[in-house]
Amino acid sequence: MNLFKDFEKRVVDALQALDQIQNHDGPISFERVAIEPPRDPSHGDVATNAAMVLAKLLGTTPRALAEDISRILERDADIESVSVAGPGFINMKLSAVFWQRTLSQMIAAGDSFGRSTMGEGRKINVEYVSANPTGPMHVGHCRGAVVGDTLANLLTFSGYDVTKEYYINDAGSQIDVLARSVFLRYREALGEKISEIPAGLYPGDYLVPVGKLLAERFGIKLRSMAEADWMPIVKDAAIDAMMDMIRADLASLHVVHDVFFSERTLHDDGAKAIREAINDLTFKGHVYKGTLPPPKGQLPTDWEDREQTLFKSTDVGDDIDRPLIKSDGSYTYFAADVAYFHDKFERGFEEMIYVLGADHGGYVKRLEAVAKAVSAGKSKLTVLLCQLVKLYREGEPVRMSKRSGDFVTLREVVDEVGSDSVRFMMLYRKSSEPLDFDFAKVTEQSKDNPVFYVQYAHARCHSVFRQAAQAFPDVDIDSVDFSKAIADHISDASEMQLIGKLAEFPRIVESAAAVHEPHKIAFYLYDLASAFHAHWNKGKDSKELRFINDNNLQLSLARLGLVKAVATVLKSGLSITGTNAPVEMR
Repeated sequence: MNLFKDFEKRVVDALQALDQIQNHDGPISFERVAIEPPRDPSHGDVATNAAMVLAKLLGTTPRALAEDISRILERDADIESVSVAGPGFINMKLSAVFWQRTLSQMIAAGDSFGRSTMGEGRKINVEYVSANPTGPMHVGHCRGAVVGDTLANLLTFSGYDVTKEYYINDAGSQIDVLARSVFLRYREALGEKISEIPAGLYPGDYLVPVGKLLAERFGIKLRSMAEADWMPIVKDAAIDAMMDMIRADLASLHVVHDVFFSERTLHDDGAKAIREAINDLTFKGHVYKGTLPPPKGQLPTDWEDREQTLFKSTDVGDDIDRPLIKSDGSYTYFAADVAYFHDKFERGFEEMIYVLGADHGGYVKRLEAVAKAVSAGKSKLTVLLCQLVKLYREGEPVRMSKRSGDFVTLREVVDEVGSDSVRFMMLYRKSSEPLDFDFAKVTEQSKDNPVFYVQYAHARCHSVFRQAAQAFPDVDIDSVDFSKAIADHISDASEMQLIGKLAEFPRIVESAAAVHEPHKIAFYLYDLASAFHAHWNKGKDSKELRFINDNNLQLSLARLGLVKAVATVLKSGLSITGTNAPVEMR
């Protein structure tokens, strides 16, 4: 149930009843007609721009058209009053009976309230984190992990068939560096004194256990081997150890992927997957032999002109064509990116979403070009860039890590403040904007700490039910069908406003899913919590507004229905964000 879609239909029906519409020559589109909450709640419950977007087409003024539309809308029994504001906005105040019926429907829907079918089961791949398996994840990866995971949850809630995927970059030169770094720790584990980690190797202590493991498993055997012989053994051990660490770190953040895709598999069997992807592009006319101009900022005399196998990416929106096969016959990193997208397309995904760090902004156009070429425009590709996270402790920057040596790890942040605080705060700003994360702020118990404020609202809801059980010991509160208890008891303006805020949830879910902005869920939850806490505080001052009235069971049950609806929506929203919904907080 979506109140705003419901009233969109009512407004369109009213428009179609107008003489100006019926007598108009030619088709009229209602696509620009929007239904949304008024910016000022005092203006009403729902508003429409219908007169503003149609007046010119119908040869009249927005104000005059709005007055005509209003006269038809006033006939709707669910609309208490209609008013025209400004140049022609139409504001509608809904009746108490409508809100009571809406609340009953929300309660009856339970945790399915707010769920959408907009996805229609379409397959979407959301790839996020995909950190190089060379060490622990830093706080920047943390933001991408939360944004990607929450977006995947949101899309699932909206009816899509979602696969959460992690791409393991385990085939590049960085893996050689990792192996050499581990081998150094292996020598150290055998008793060799390592005074200083050579430049170019990974210095973190997180590699010490991997070195010890190799020493236990192989003894001195690897030490006597040539690098070409021990390299694949150490690589496998190092990658496995790093991925075990990464999975554990992600699990501490309640992030679990469905698929871990290894880049090395693209190079198996003589790079069969890469060859097939390039052959497919060649068949579609997107590959040619040629040379590229010198890179920007480099003098032509410094550039070696050579023929390569190139992807004609400028034909599909890129700035320059991209090399696929070097002049020496080896494949480029980009060729693996092409093969990876080709694999996703072959798996039947209709949309691929990449959640990347801000430093990957240069990849966007080339990935979009790959999507257009490989899928012939059939698959949609979206790239979300997550801006940097700056850590503070009581206003002072936090820079160093005991674990990694040069950056603060994801696990350190989670261990200090908890996964709930991390997840919610990583969402409490749009991912395209930088985020300041202050350890002191996210642990304080106040309105200024969004996650505490929202979770406290949910816990408060459950405290009301505990109070009800004490106030009415002869009533089995858990077995009451609150959807049938509303009747005429919910009538206060503050209660109506709270129901109105609840009614926005399906609209927020669909709009957030449509534009891939999971932060909208966190913002909405904070607003809902604020509305609930405000109503709670009114009950402190006005006894007649309290949820539990010892002398009026029916009124209490009706208000418990309202509390139940608030708790249900808070829990659903928190589950989308991957955050717990506690029933008690002390």
